Amino acid sequence: MPISGPVLGLEASCDETAAAILAPDGTVLAEAVRSQLAEHTPFGGVVPEIAARAHLAHLPALTEKVLAEAGVRPHELGGIAATSGPGLIGGLIVGATFGKGMAIAHGLPFVAVNHLEGHALTARLPGLVEGGAKFPYLLLLLSGGHCQCVAVEGLGQYRRLGSTLDDAVGEAFDKSAKLMGLPWPGGPALEKLAQTGDPKRFPLPRPMLGRAGCDFSFSGLKTAVAQTIPKLQTEQDRADLAAAFQYVVAAVLADRAKNALAMMDGPTAMVVAGGVAANKAVRASLADVAAKHGLPLVAPPIRLCTDNAVMIAWAGIERLRAGLSDPLDHAPRPRWPLAELSA
Repeated sequence: MPISGPVLGLEASCDETAAAILAPDGTVLAEAVRSQLAEHTPFGGVVPEIAARAHLAHLPALTEKVLAEAGVRPHELGGIAATSGPGLIGGLIVGATFGKGMAIAHGLPFVAVNHLEGHALTARLPGLVEGGAKFPYLLLLLSGGHCQCVAVEGLGQYRRLGSTLDDAVGEAFDKSAKLMGLPWPGGPALEKLAQTGDPKRFPLPRPMLGRAGCDFSFSGLKTAVAQTIPKLQTEQDRADLAAAFQYVVAAVLADRAKNALAMMDGPTAMVVAGGVAANKAVRASLADVAAKHGLPLVAPPIRLCTDNAVMIAWAGIERLRAGLSDPLDHAPRPRWPLAELSA
């Protein structure tokens, strides 16, 4: 179905407030992200009430900013897409309600976007992959809250092949970094420290490696890090432990991805998304697996690995093209599995 104009995407599911405007063909006309790092760092993690208040304070100004940069007036938009789950319920309410208000004021269709579907469809954004990734493809969704292997078979058609039995991989990065005394957010800090470390020095366990299926488990690895820390005496020791942790995570993810590919019929690509997709060691390990299967590894630019509104606007475009929109009484959902979506 043709879309009458650019689509505004709004993202407020966790600790980044974001807005973006995309043309119907996927061209990014404007995008803006405001990190809440300064607000949450004193607490060593995201405080939901602070996050919701920050979204409320900054989302209107960010929206005005991207509209001005894109040269688009609100009534010229073809639709509003807002993250409506999963995530922190306070932020979801702020973003979805703001989007619905704009939709009502300007007579626009509203799309309640599943945040995970936003990640899943990013690979189809023209410019990231020529013509967009074709269905079906394997998605490795790797973030602080999610760790899944998903067969992306079509819009609204997602088959979970495996998931974590305990911690998500991003959570394991952050918690291990905290145990090592690194600042929050821990993932990027741990990756930086690992650059000068010896990944083979500490023989950490490789959970689930070599087992059938593509489920994950990272709590035992985190425990092994905690048990090793008392033995550390120098900064080099810490760097070696960080490198060993990162090395094991990359190896486990590659092993799980290999099994997931074998569980699919004719995948066209391997796609990695979520915050951990920004880790260079993880990308290199997954690229090697994809190459051995004759497939491209599709990874978003670093700025689109973490929460952003570009992917939300694009998911909105995909759904509007299919003639899909949502009623204005659609309720935000803190838990919203991909499997519950239907096109």
